[in-house]
Amino acid sequence: MKVDVISIDAKKSGTIELSGFLFGLDPRPDILNKVVRWQRAKKQQGTHSVLTRSEVSYSTKKVVRQKGAGSARHGSRRAPIFRKGGVYKGPTPRSHAFSLNKKFRALGLRHALSAKYSSGQLVILEKAELKDQKTGTFAKNLKKLGWGRTLVVGQDGSSSSANFIKASKNIPAFDVLPVEGINVYDVLKKDTLVLTKAAVVALEERFK
Repeated sequence: MKVDVISIDAKKSGTIELSGFLFGLDPRPDILNKVVRWQRAKKQQGTHSVLTRSEVSYSTKKVVRQKGAGSARHGSRRAPIFRKGGVYKGPTPRSHAFSLNKKFRALGLRHALSAKYSSGQLVILEKAELKDQKTGTFAKNLKKLGWGRTLVVGQDGSSSSANFIKASKNIPAFDVLPVEGINVYDVLKKDTLVLTKAAVVALEERFK
């Protein structure tokens, strides 16, 4: 699958052959859904908690005498039926994470990349580099490119790459990730996925 490669100035700078193994799958929503749920579940803090009747701070005095009062035999104001009483079977701190094997997670990423390619939302960039870190200049380039909500994958740590990251920080809905950090959720939530040539090579090497 041949795809055009563009420069940051929105000019064509060549072509690249994409692997059908990574970008040629028929995207399956069920696989993508499961991987995204796995990612989101891992990020949940799970710190929600309530006080039970043994933990709530309240008087321990018996409400009314056991017999002769014409009312129920209540033993404690901490019971859930009373105001300020404990909560019955409320949430407790726990992990929401569930296991998903490595092969399935890798398959999910392949389906996410294929989904972007098949929908025409994949762009291959020559290099994610800028000469300076001015956001205004970068915003003009983005206007030429026509990118909206965008994820760029391919940060390499060079000074010109650092300029690209700094210039993009104030652009709304624009994220930059190193190729090691690419994931299904971030790929799918953006309208445009931009991969540098180096990122494509790195991904194909990873999935060999």
